[in-house]
Amino acid sequence: MRVLRRTLGTLLVLGAAASCASSPAADARPGDGRPAALAPYAQLLPAPASARAEGPGYAVGAGTVIRTGPSGEEVRRVGELLAEQLRGSSGLPLPVVDGAEGDGIRLRLDERAEGTGAEGYRLESAPGGVTLTARTPAGLFHAGQTLRQLLPTAGPGTVPGGEISDAPRFAYRGAMLDVARHHFTAEQVKRYVDQLAQYKVNTLHLHLTDDQGWRIAIDSWPRLAQYGGGSEVGGGPGGYWTKDQYRDLVAYAGERYVDVVPEIDMPGHVNAAQASYAELNCDGKARERYTGIKVGFSSLCVGQERTYEFVDDVLGELAELTPGRYLHIGGDEAHSTPAADYAAFMDRAQQIVGRHGKTVVAWHQLATARPAPGAVLQYWGHDRTAAAEKAAVAAAAKAGHRLILSPADRLYLDMKYDLTTKPGLAWAGLVPVRRAYDWDPATYLAAAGVPESAVLGVEAPLWTETIATRADLELMAFPRVLGLAELGWSPGPRDWSEYSRRVAAQGPRLDAQDITYYRAPDVPWT
Repeated sequence: MRVLRRTLGTLLVLGAAASCASSPAADARPGDGRPAALAPYAQLLPAPASARAEGPGYAVGAGTVIRTGPSGEEVRRVGELLAEQLRGSSGLPLPVVDGAEGDGIRLRLDERAEGTGAEGYRLESAPGGVTLTARTPAGLFHAGQTLRQLLPTAGPGTVPGGEISDAPRFAYRGAMLDVARHHFTAEQVKRYVDQLAQYKVNTLHLHLTDDQGWRIAIDSWPRLAQYGGGSEVGGGPGGYWTKDQYRDLVAYAGERYVDVVPEIDMPGHVNAAQASYAELNCDGKARERYTGIKVGFSSLCVGQERTYEFVDDVLGELAELTPGRYLHIGGDEAHSTPAADYAAFMDRAQQIVGRHGKTVVAWHQLATARPAPGAVLQYWGHDRTAAAEKAAVAAAAKAGHRLILSPADRLYLDMKYDLTTKPGLAWAGLVPVRRAYDWDPATYLAAAGVPESAVLGVEAPLWTETIATRADLELMAFPRVLGLAELGWSPGPRDWSEYSRRVAAQGPRLDAQDITYYRAPDVPWT
C-alpha cells in the first residue's frame, strides 16, 4: 500500500535499479550513433490510428486563414484557439473566418464521419489547404493538436501532403496533480492543462485535500481553506483557490476539452479538515496542522451525524462548481478507520455523491467495501501488490465496475527515473521512461481476471510530497506523461525503439514551450 513509500522506499531503490535498466535505441546510423530523422507523419505523438503521406502539401503563409464555416459558436472557439496556438509558433496573422469554401485550414463538423467517434477526426492535406473533419468540436480540437505537430516549432512551414484517420483507444486519458501536499496556483495548473491537452489527454484529476492542506474554498465550512489551507509539506505557507479561481480553471480546461475530476480524500487523509474544525474529531479536539509525509493516521469520525453533514456540504458545493460527471472521494490508506466503519462510511459518501448528480470515483480500496452501482475504481497497485487485493479489484470489475489504471510502478510520475533523480520517491521502484510506456493496459490485470472491457482508461498521478516548483513538476512529468498519452490514445502495438525516436522528435517542441524535461539516456535526443 502507498504507506510503504514513506518507510521502505530507500530499501526498494537499490533492487529496482537493476531490473529497470533499458538499452539505447538500436536504429542509429552507422558512424554517427544518431538515428535517422523521422518523416513528419511518423513523428506524431500519440501515434494516430492510421496515417498516409501522399503528394505535395499545403504551405501555411501570410495569406492563410482558418475557416470554421457555418458550424456554430463552439467550432468558432476551437478555430480561435487553434489560431492562437499556431500564431505563437509561426508569427503569422491567421485570421479566423466564417466562410467554408476556399483555401486555408478548414474546420468541418460532419456527424456522418465514419470511424471517428466522439473524439476522433480526419486530417487531409493537399496544396489547396488542410481540412479537419470530426463529428464533434472535441474531435476538431484534437485534429488541431495533430496539425500543430506537422508544422515547424517556429516560423511558417508546409503541412505535408497526406491524410490521417484517428480515434482514441480509451475514453479516459487522465493526469492527476496533487495540490494538497504542496500548493500550486491556478495559473500554474493552467500551464499543465495546455501541456497535457496538446497530447490529447482529456482529464485532469485534482487531489485537492489531504493531511497537509485544504486547497478549495467551501462557503459552508470557511475555515477549511482559511486555516486548513495555510500549511503544506515542509512548513511552507500553503494556500488555496477561491471558488472563482476554481471555476475559471475548470472553464479553461473545458475549452481545451479536458474534464476536471476533483478529489476530496476521505475518510482518511483528513488532518487539514480536522485541524480546522474540532467537531470533525470524535473527541471534539482540533488537531495540529501537519507538514510531514506519513500517511494513514487520520480518520473522520464515522459514528457521528455531523460528519455526513460535512461531507454533504463539501461535495454539494464542489458538484455545483464542476460540470464534469465525476467526483472522486479518495478512500485509500484509511488505516485508522476499522474495516466495518470504512464500509459504512463509504456507503454514505457514495449515496451523497449520487444525490448531487455525480458518478463516484474512488481509489481501488473501495473494492474491499461495497462499491455503489456505476462507481469507478482507480487502481494504483504495482507488481508486488498482494493477489488478494487484485482479486477484490477483479471481483468489482466482474460486477460491472469500470477501472482507471494508474499502476504506481508504471504511471506514478513522482517515482524517480533513476538513482540520480533529485525530486521524487522510490517506494514503488524506479520508473524510467521505457517502463512507463512499455506495457499494455488491456492485459495489465488479465491474470487477476480483469478483461479489457472493464478498463475505462489510464491516468498518471503526480504526488507532490517532494515537488514544490514548476520546474520539478515538469521534470517528473515529461517525457513520461507522453507515454500515458500514447497508451490512452493509440491502438498499438508497442515498439520502444520506434516510440523513443518519436519522443526524441518532441524535444525541440518541448524546448520551444520552455518545458523542463528529463533527457532520458535511452531516448535518442536530437
